[in-house]
Amino acid sequence: MRPALNPSVTAGDHQDTPLLSVIVPFYNEAASIPPLLDELRLALAQLGIAAEVIAVNDGSVDSTGVVLESAAAAWPQLQVTQLARNSGQAAALRHGFQRARGAWLAMLDGDGQNPPAELAQLWARRDSADMIAGARIGRKDSWLRRGMSRLANAVRRRLLCDGVTDTGCSLKLFRREVAGSFLPIRTMYSFLPAFAVAAGFTVCEVPVAHRPRRAGVSHYGLRVMAITPLLDLLALCWLLRRISPRTTARRQPDDSAGG
Repeated sequence: MRPALNPSVTAGDHQDTPLLSVIVPFYNEAASIPPLLDELRLALAQLGIAAEVIAVNDGSVDSTGVVLESAAAAWPQLQVTQLARNSGQAAALRHGFQRARGAWLAMLDGDGQNPPAELAQLWARRDSADMIAGARIGRKDSWLRRGMSRLANAVRRRLLCDGVTDTGCSLKLFRREVAGSFLPIRTMYSFLPAFAVAAGFTVCEVPVAHRPRRAGVSHYGLRVMAITPLLDLLALCWLLRRISPRTTARRQPDDSAGG
């Protein structure tokens, strides 16, 4: 069931079709928004391309919605979608993908831990693959979160063979058509490279910087980071092995064989 939308959606300038759409989900991140958007605006200006930013307020109960609306009034390229209730990061991202108009889509977390300036590194590699995924170096998270992430990445990489070392990094850039391969599951954000590879797209990684939170608190607990993704991983192992074009190719009969 789709999350309900509030009646008002703030839209930016629609006169020019953007080359790049940046989707940023927010949940109770009011204090992080102004500096993050300032950095993002500068990063996009330095790329020198037509771009739009789609900010999705995922049913925040703080002043996130108000802060985003105020920012959109001063930045025409910023569009704000207000979800009436908290539906999770995957649902917020799907809303952003649906509104995006760019030939390329990028993702960025709303907590500010991924520096927006790192988008330039991904953009520079856009001819290398259909999806360019960031891989965090010098992570500034707690030792427990880093340990859980390492274990989860190792298990996922072993089972899904997506070739990605840090799927938890939200900073990603991909061609618009790649988004059509993402299955609408609750932990979609944990498996984007695997979906892309299973659909026949190419994926590469680029090292990116990481920094501590400047405000707010993390919304990822044990259930969100480990238990739910593990259950979804087991289901995806079964599903992706059956829909992968590479698997299908291996199952095709050899026409040159006799008999």
